[in-house]
Amino acid sequence: MKKILLIFSLLIIVFNIYAQEEFNYDESKVTSFTLPDPLVLHGGRKVKTAKSWEKKQRPRILKMFEEQMFGKTPEGLKITGSRTLEESAVTPFKNGKRKQIEMVLNQNGRDLRIQMLMYLPINVAKAPLFLGYNFNGNHAVCKDVDVLITDSWCENNPSAGIGNHQFTEQSRGIESQRWSIQMILDAGYGVATMYYGDVDPDRNDFSDGVHPFSYREGQIKPTPGQWGSIAAWAWGLSQALDCLEKEPSVDASRVTMLGHSRLGKTALWAGALDPRFALVISNESGCGGAALSKRNFGETVKRINTSFPHWFCDNFKAYNDNEQNLPFDQHELIALIAPRPVYISSAQEDLWADPKGEYLGGYYASPVYQLYGKKGLESEEPPPVSHPVMNQIGYHIRPGKHNVTNYDWEQFIKFADIHLKN
Repeated sequence: MKKILLIFSLLIIVFNIYAQEEFNYDESKVTSFTLPDPLVLHGGRKVKTAKSWEKKQRPRILKMFEEQMFGKTPEGLKITGSRTLEESAVTPFKNGKRKQIEMVLNQNGRDLRIQMLMYLPINVAKAPLFLGYNFNGNHAVCKDVDVLITDSWCENNPSAGIGNHQFTEQSRGIESQRWSIQMILDAGYGVATMYYGDVDPDRNDFSDGVHPFSYREGQIKPTPGQWGSIAAWAWGLSQALDCLEKEPSVDASRVTMLGHSRLGKTALWAGALDPRFALVISNESGCGGAALSKRNFGETVKRINTSFPHWFCDNFKAYNDNEQNLPFDQHELIALIAPRPVYISSAQEDLWADPKGEYLGGYYASPVYQLYGKKGLESEEPPPVSHPVMNQIGYHIRPGKHNVTNYDWEQFIKFADIHLKN
């Protein structure tokens, strides 16, 4: 009885803490802020050429994000092997063939296994491809009964039949509304996906997933400047691209990497680190993604670091309630992807992710794209709902809530067609 009362008291304390924490959803209450100019060097000199950006400014900004936000990814950590688990030309999709691959990292008697599911158009010899993580296992992205059920740790979800932190047959297809696979195949693209928890389970525990492979003797968690979970997930995307480069039916020079929500943050960081990704899409990535932190609109740095302390490196916690002292902001993360095309998308009701802040992240990254003669977002005012902008930096905001919809996929495919097929 005493234990129950103690737990109840703690829950009340936590509830009161969050109840007292106020979040701004009113544009008129956004206070003035100053963003760092991505084209001004540390000593005050202006970057005037793409060559100067690449040689002097880009490495400096990348280092700030590594040291103060995402954490440093260990060098030399690579997948050690891969094998085909299954493949077939018989699928629920009229023009698609399926392949399931397992990538393995083996080191000092420890194994990490990452399964990748691919659907490729039968009538395309070397297909461009969309690559992205899923939230609920590869078997969740469609109702294809031949897709293997992911066996990695997951959050329990009784309504989807997920218990004991394991997926079941009942969870097959529960994420299918977010993956417009037939539409993608009809457009001549392939699609590849992995469960993000294969790389690193989404919990504040660094004893599993890929992190222990980088530890020194006696280490049990990353140091304050070492990689958090988002950086680990970004590492996994690069490993997948290594694998795709060996696939004869995939054009690995035309891989679009996309992510939604926390995985949209991951997509931006992976795109900044790995220039092989031809195009980057970040859907409703919010705080720590495309949205400007200094606006203090919707989710804040403190809230994200409190709710998900494992996503970023510990050094990032120094900016809890202290966004104005950040030496960078998210427009510079987007700028690190230049001159490659990047697409940012928002939802009208997703105020937690700060749609205007997501747009402004792209807008204030645009001067770096202009160094390369590329057109970014030209107006400081976001476009109307359902009126996409498709320059080298693209953007749309659609009606609705935090999700990935067929409308989103229609725009993603149009944007990829412009930049990868012309």
